[in-house]
Amino acid sequence: MLIKWMKIVGLALIGCLLVSPVESHAADKSLEKAFEAEEGETAYVEVAVATLWTGPNILREVDQPSASNPVDIWKWKENMTYEQELQLSGDGMLETQALYGNKVTILEKEGDWVKVAVDGQPTPKEELGYSGWMPVSQLTYSKRFAYEADDAFVMVDAPTSHLYHTPSFRHQGMEVSYNTRLPYLGETKHAYRVMLPNGSHAWVKKADAKTFESQEAIPTPTGQALVETGKQFLGLHYLWAGMSGFGFDCSGFTFTMYQSHGITIPRDSSVQATHGEPVAYEDMQPGDLLFFAHDQGKGSVHHVAMYAGDGMMIHSPNSKKDVEIIPVTTEGYYEELSGIRRYIEE
Repeated sequence: MLIKWMKIVGLALIGCLLVSPVESHAADKSLEKAFEAEEGETAYVEVAVATLWTGPNILREVDQPSASNPVDIWKWKENMTYEQELQLSGDGMLETQALYGNKVTILEKEGDWVKVAVDGQPTPKEELGYSGWMPVSQLTYSKRFAYEADDAFVMVDAPTSHLYHTPSFRHQGMEVSYNTRLPYLGETKHAYRVMLPNGSHAWVKKADAKTFESQEAIPTPTGQALVETGKQFLGLHYLWAGMSGFGFDCSGFTFTMYQSHGITIPRDSSVQATHGEPVAYEDMQPGDLLFFAHDQGKGSVHHVAMYAGDGMMIHSPNSKKDVEIIPVTTEGYYEELSGIRRYIEE
């Protein structure tokens, strides 16, 4: 990271190294692109988790904490009744989520809402990535961030972690999710300095994060490593379309476990079930994905879990439950097992 460090030294010489994110943001205004959300334009998510909806302006009152800037995902989840949680899926309200700093492409605009495609979430529905509607107020653009975004990054590997205004962790900022990736700017003994989507900077605890030169530089995991990562989220309540340490749906959970280990798989369970290599039941290994389908396993795929070894599987099941480990032979699941796929080369 010598080149990166030389860049940081240069920033320090012009007085940028020790300012707070608020001060830095003000200083960066002249360097930022005026974000007008035009079709085809690139932008970056400026909230901890952006929720993508199937249409603009379809939110219920209870959904407001998910559509503000900043967002409060914990409040949103805690305030929803079970019936309201079911409505998210039953009425087809949500598409997916995108994390802080995720790159998106503007597809359409309607008032204060934009339809975006999320980079890095493969789907046959949209070449640019999984798409949905979100408030334009949750997006930003900084030339500085765009320049750094494809370079070395810091990835949060705790279920959630906070950003801090100083490396001493005295001034706590936004809570961000597992798998959040922000450009690496430097480090102290206990903290990484990262760039924020608006072009300012913050600090992340080293205990909660790792650094990588690129997505390709992330070491290929063992299946057991994927399982151990998943265990961090045991007890986390399900969220339809969830893609974060604040809540996962079934395929959001498997997608994130793999992507955080450098392997990108399709976003949806039905598409995950058609990729990778098929595996016989008796040959299952930890990390393999198990798919479940309607009509006793002969219909359309509706659920995915990860094999955890010793006849057990880990998954984010449904709105009634939390991330859990249960036997593969559990009634209601085993009868619908339709296939097993492996995404890690032996």
